[in-house]
Amino acid sequence: MCGRYASARKKHELLEEFEVEHDGDPDKELGADFNVAPTKNVYAVLSRVPKEAERAVRQLRIVKWGLVPAWAKDPSIGSRLINARIETVAEKPSFRQAFAKRRCLLPADGYFEWMPVEGEKKKKQPYFIHPADGGVLAMAGLYEFWKDPSRADDDPLKWLVTCTVITTDAEDHLGRIHDRMPMMIERERWAEWLDPKLTDTEQASGLLVPAEQGRLTAYPVSTDVNNVRNNGPDLIKPLPEEEETALF
Repeated sequence: MCGRYASARKKHELLEEFEVEHDGDPDKELGADFNVAPTKNVYAVLSRVPKEAERAVRQLRIVKWGLVPAWAKDPSIGSRLINARIETVAEKPSFRQAFAKRRCLLPADGYFEWMPVEGEKKKKQPYFIHPADGGVLAMAGLYEFWKDPSRADDDPLKWLVTCTVITTDAEDHLGRIHDRMPMMIERERWAEWLDPKLTDTEQASGLLVPAEQGRLTAYPVSTDVNNVRNNGPDLIKPLPEEEETALF
């Protein structure tokens, strides 16, 4: 699964990096978050066709992590739908409509996974996994709209926009840490992946190609990341060499 990641780039950097045409939340900006957890607000890049327009416009939106399907009775289901497995995303009722029509990119600097420590039953060592070149990690995601029946139509909180991260089998050298990883979308596939007119799920699935070997790298970090209340750049700093050596 992918249950924690870091996203510290400023909004203007993401607008430029993803060639965004429209800022969907111009009056809001998320602060740098080195410990993004489920139910938090995150940035999502998506494309939608505005009313009376002929083409889709790429935009940056603030959404809540934990997908709430349109048919859900209440939004609490979102905390259980933070990930969608690539193997079943096109068939599962919670995800299949979004996979066909509402795909997005979730920008990250990297993500965290935990590996059991040999010889210690309950202890796990967190690792920070990120692009080796220091670039942005564009995680494949889905987004969905949920209408709150208890709110008036003119209430700005009437609509809740949520997202989920698509996961796949981890590549060989990362599989020793955890057997799953977020699915990445490479830059040359961004436009196709975001295209709302692409509704053929087989064609969309064909865009989900595992990352090339060596594209990502990993190193152990402080267990401070275990607590969601902790935040800051120290969470993604490598462990001192002597502490790392003691792990093996």
